[in-house]
Amino acid sequence: MKNKLEYRLLWERMRNGDEEAFFDLYKSLYYELVNFGIRTCADAELSGEATDQVFVTIWEKRDKLERVENVQAYLITFLKRKLLRLLQKQHKINKALQNVKAEDDWAEMSYEEFIIKVQTNEWIQHRLKDALEKLTFRQKQLIHLKFFEGLTYEQIAATTQQSIKTAYNTIYDALKTLRQELKDI
Repeated sequence: MKNKLEYRLLWERMRNGDEEAFFDLYKSLYYELVNFGIRTCADAELSGEATDQVFVTIWEKRDKLERVENVQAYLITFLKRKLLRLLQKQHKINKALQNVKAEDDWAEMSYEEFIIKVQTNEWIQHRLKDALEKLTFRQKQLIHLKFFEGLTYEQIAATTQQSIKTAYNTIYDALKTLRQELKDI
């Protein structure tokens, strides 16, 4: 019980810009968070990186942070979300690398097949760009947050300061527009 109170006091001092309190909190919870991360994702390097990013973020945003009753639980939740985003990013990178390997098959194509494939890809990219231009700024923004940054509807609503239902409806309408524009591809 003593630790929870100490952590809350350190948290409050840190929120007020006390650098020493921040480092005390870091020293007290770092290894616990890293170990939690290792148990969660089975990757010590990723866990350490994510934990560092959590602490950097709370220091950078200290003046915007709310009062927290259970600092350990707050940081563990923050770390889980950070790990999820890093794992999703890592997955996207791995998928892109697999696609690059798949494109190595291009070397075995005839010149005509190569030209057709390049033109087809350019045509699809052009159509997609035209379809995206039909979206409103807000629709583009929410599509980016949902599909490129992997945020949930709740996170999108919080980020854009709108209701979850509005975020959902905006993305739904954007996808409907994209489907309509790209239906013949």
